[in-house]
Amino acid sequence: MDVDIGNALKAQPGLTEGTLDRLDGRVAAAHDRIARGMAADEFGYASLNLPETADPVAIRAAVEPFDEPAAVLTVGIGGSALGAATLADALESDVDAYFLDNVDPDAVDALLADLPLADTVVNVVSRSGTTAETLANFLVVREAMDAAGVDWTDRTLVTTGEAGNLRRLAEAHDLPALDVPEGVPGRFSVLSTVGLAVAAIQGHDVEAVLAGGRDGMDALAGSLYESPAYAYGATAYALAERGALTNAFMPYAESLETFAEWFAQLWAESLGKDGLGQTPARALGATDQHSQLQLYRAGPADKLVTLVRPTERADAPIPETDLEGLSYLGGSSLGDLLDAEFAATEASLAAADVPNVRIEIDRVDERSLGELLFGMEAACVLYGELASVSTFTQPAVEWGKKAARGLLGGGDFPEAEAVADKREFRID
Repeated sequence: MDVDIGNALKAQPGLTEGTLDRLDGRVAAAHDRIARGMAADEFGYASLNLPETADPVAIRAAVEPFDEPAAVLTVGIGGSALGAATLADALESDVDAYFLDNVDPDAVDALLADLPLADTVVNVVSRSGTTAETLANFLVVREAMDAAGVDWTDRTLVTTGEAGNLRRLAEAHDLPALDVPEGVPGRFSVLSTVGLAVAAIQGHDVEAVLAGGRDGMDALAGSLYESPAYAYGATAYALAERGALTNAFMPYAESLETFAEWFAQLWAESLGKDGLGQTPARALGATDQHSQLQLYRAGPADKLVTLVRPTERADAPIPETDLEGLSYLGGSSLGDLLDAEFAATEASLAAADVPNVRIEIDRVDERSLGELLFGMEAACVLYGELASVSTFTQPAVEWGKKAARGLLGGGDFPEAEAVADKREFRID
């Protein structure tokens, strides 16, 4: 992974090399704290140990009973699904991957109606085993399999904590089960059983993903000038302190579109605390040059634009044409065009003094993805250290969970009572 922060200098808002020099001492102190947390396997910091602590052998053993499935359906929400979806959408496989990460009844019904349930592995993921959305969807899936004459116990994999409803279900029905690692928040769990089980079912090289993560670990250092991940995290933090409170995250590879969704959860849920944080905005190059770039370039000066691309990719030639005004396209390729669009966007932003950062990986494969995912996690943790926020907690999310559970009769929670206090001002 390579990070170029040149266009974050002398922008508006922007940084100077002097700013970075002054910040670098704080990066060194933050790195020491992160290293201590990793060494002690502390909550949250344990996430950055996953490239070494995750067990690919156990993952492969758990999925081995599901021989040559047509599809895998993950039932989970948030970090229990997005990491696996990022890998599945980035890498090609003959095994189709689907994700039930919402409880919209129309979407659930439509998906189940199209799935070949007899040839589908159901991967249900919840650390607590009590997540309302996940358990509700799993009950619906289980009923659909029963109705189709499919023995759901033959097609279900459970990924959960040491105790809880799902653990008891797995024990009662002798289901293959994987452990959610201790001390790892869901949004940081992609390089664990949570994110890698689907990759294994799809036939991807899980060891290569973890090797990429180890590449990212090896690149951590006590200076932002020596660590791409820390360079990105420190730059994003410093720009946010100067008013760049939106981070428009824009990969130039359609296979990385879900990666932008994963990044949005990581950044928002980890850093949005105490009135601080940077709001992630998801975009896709070159598509969103035609929809969002106008705002990024000419709107309020409150944005960092993060551009992500692989430097190697498959290509497709553009046929020659005699159409007037289009002859310049013939003889080039779609890859050439996408690269030109990338360069044009980068230059357009720089010309308008909009800070932007370029992140490049070699290619979209298992190893590069592992390094990229780890790098963004490390960048996020560094940002949290510099901002002095509680990176690994999510109190606002927990508040909403309690409110929803109380409304459904799942307990007596004061958060549910607050729903009745909603102000109304209806316009009919």
